[in-house]
Amino acid sequence: MSLQYKIIPVTAFEQNCSLIWCDQTMDAAVVDPGGDLPKIQAQVKELGLKLKKIILTHAHIDHAGGTADLAEKLEIQIVGPHEGDQFWITALPQQSQMFGFPSVRSFTPDKWLGQGDTVDIGKETLKVFHCPGHTPGHVVFYHEASKLLAVGDVLFNGSIGRTDFPKGDYDTLVNSIRTHLWSLPDDVRFIPGHGPMSTIGHEKATNPFVGGSG
Repeated sequence: MSLQYKIIPVTAFEQNCSLIWCDQTMDAAVVDPGGDLPKIQAQVKELGLKLKKIILTHAHIDHAGGTADLAEKLEIQIVGPHEGDQFWITALPQQSQMFGFPSVRSFTPDKWLGQGDTVDIGKETLKVFHCPGHTPGHVVFYHEASKLLAVGDVLFNGSIGRTDFPKGDYDTLVNSIRTHLWSLPDDVRFIPGHGPMSTIGHEKATNPFVGGSG
């Protein structure tokens, strides 16, 4: 019994939406369905999954743009992010115009998430870390048994998230990474919001923004 995952790049921003599921029950969650919903649904069908919920790291449009439509169509829960991202959710229609995305709707999460919360997927459980900085309500999801982390736009292979958006803050982001992510084992693999996967140990050793000092 373990947690499985499949990365599905979506939108013009090539955002790493991912399906994560319990391989015993085949219950699944979709992380950050930013768009391209037919592509996501095709993967759900191909893998034989039972999609139970949407979980969000944060509410930028490339991560959350498809949430309202997918939740309505499949009648599934929206879980996350932290309520600090409410203003980004409210502004989703404006975000679509700003970034040239198809028109999208705002939504109300069924559950906000905070530091120390958990999210169940079948018989597997994800731990939640509140990691503000890129956005004030950004959260990440950690599955301890498989040492897998979904970090959204907090940390990348060789980089970190942008902090020049409204309510972004560089020092806050660096503190989030060093407080929550650097405390995890070096062999933890993470799925970033964009680009290739990496490990905590590799980024601690080499990341030019937060590496070295740990």
